[in-house]
Amino acid sequence: MSSEFRIGVKDGIPIALGYFAVSFSLGITMVAAGITAFQGAVMSLSNLTSAGEFAGVRVIAAGGGLLELVLTQLIINLRYSLMSLSLTQKLDEKVSFWQKLLIAFGNTDEIFAVAMNHQRSLTLSYMLGLQSLPIIGWTAGTFLGAVACDLMPKSVSVAMNVMLYGMFIAIVIPVAKKSKEVLMVACAAVLFSCLFRYVPALQGVSAGISIIICTVAAAALGAILFPVKEGQD
Repeated sequence: MSSEFRIGVKDGIPIALGYFAVSFSLGITMVAAGITAFQGAVMSLSNLTSAGEFAGVRVIAAGGGLLELVLTQLIINLRYSLMSLSLTQKLDEKVSFWQKLLIAFGNTDEIFAVAMNHQRSLTLSYMLGLQSLPIIGWTAGTFLGAVACDLMPKSVSVAMNVMLYGMFIAIVIPVAKKSKEVLMVACAAVLFSCLFRYVPALQGVSAGISIIICTVAAAALGAILFPVKEGQD
């Protein structure tokens, strides 16, 4: 086992623990929608996205069609294309095209944030190590949540829904404390998100599209206000 892989595994432990807690509640939701524990585990193993899976389960529970399910996933998960494009700029030059596709499969919000904060170029070994435990945690949490559905109090399962947001905060705060630029861009993203939540004219925009707009707008604002000079890390 290479040192890069071990470092990646270590960096992925907090993400895996958070994913396990969040997917546990997802498993409970799946059972309510008529999805078995095995089916839920396969869904999580092949679809590593929290918002996408929760939305997909709601579509299934509502009796939605396949086209509606596909469009929902496309819109909600479209933001990952932006993250993958950004991530390629930091990947080691030895990473091949097919290896990039493998990395893209597990490029979630939290994994992307940790990878971008890695101090060196991203090798295939590091990324596989970083993604391995979160994938296992997300899949195992879904399965065990579905199995333990009848044993867990409802108040506990509801409380688990905030775990994902806690993970986002834990990732952003340490970096924002060191960089006022990151802090201001993060605050701008929160402000844009609030506009879509509270402005009546914007409330009809879907969650996936609003996330993309907020991400691009906050990033563009940061690029304009805090441009990175040539040769600067």
